[in-house]
Amino acid sequence: MRINFDFGDLEAFLAVMETASFHLAAEQLHLSQSAVTRRIQKLEQVLGSKLFERTTRAVKPTLAAKRLQSRAEEMLDNAEETTLAMRDESVAFAHQKGAVVTIAMIPTLIAPLFLPGLSSMRQADETARIRLMDLSANDVAEAVSSGEADFGICSIGSLEANTHFEPWFDDEIVLAIPIEHQLAAQDNVRWPDLLDEDLILPARGTGNRLLIDDAMAKGRISAQWTYEVGRSTTAMEMVSGGVGIALLPRSAATSTFAQGLRFKKLPKPVVTRPIGLLTRMGVSDTPVVSSVKDSLREYAANI
Repeated sequence: MRINFDFGDLEAFLAVMETASFHLAAEQLHLSQSAVTRRIQKLEQVLGSKLFERTTRAVKPTLAAKRLQSRAEEMLDNAEETTLAMRDESVAFAHQKGAVVTIAMIPTLIAPLFLPGLSSMRQADETARIRLMDLSANDVAEAVSSGEADFGICSIGSLEANTHFEPWFDDEIVLAIPIEHQLAAQDNVRWPDLLDEDLILPARGTGNRLLIDDAMAKGRISAQWTYEVGRSTTAMEMVSGGVGIALLPRSAATSTFAQGLRFKKLPKPVVTRPIGLLTRMGVSDTPVVSSVKDSLREYAANI
């Protein structure tokens, strides 16, 4: 069956029920009385029932109107809840549209870069509201390329043809070990020291793993991994649990997951990952995006 009435018709019906007057209902809805009358007539035609008895003195609802009232109220309530649930409140009003900044960032940079730079970002533009997307380096590149994020902070250069990578600083890959581990007492840890250990490496295909594999190949170094994991936080939890030792970016040492761990530099080949700003080419920044970006750039220059 085709539904041939809309929410405006139900609103007019409920207004007449509430005021017992077509005239007062029209004033309440900021409509003409004839417009309200047409909406009620449309409902009556669709439902095949008369809704109101009109006399010179009063407007009385029929039994059909009384039965319709609770259902009409429920339908409008559901419609309002659906609208509120689906609407992005952050961009619901024109004056707020430029205030939301979406940043895509690899998780290991949240503690050393995002959190310390947060106060300066807020000072630069107090109206800014930050939407943070913590993603892998590949997903950061995709979010920036697609326009889902205003910009990204990641460890790999341009992976998408329409993006530009601006390097900020180098993040060295180091060895994470428990405090009580035998290697923790050594002043210098060498790559061959890893051969007899349960080694935890970043998952194959991730940016960090590509850098590690490339450096080890160039240095003609072999190290057999025991575990592969997708996130540095997972690797640190495994190290804390005594499962093994892990190759991680130095920036991960600032994470709360790093408590109780020691981080040791490894000699040649030294593995570093470039950290920088990823933007989409041909897109002009809003003032608030520009100010947040500049604040992070300024803070990164001191790392």
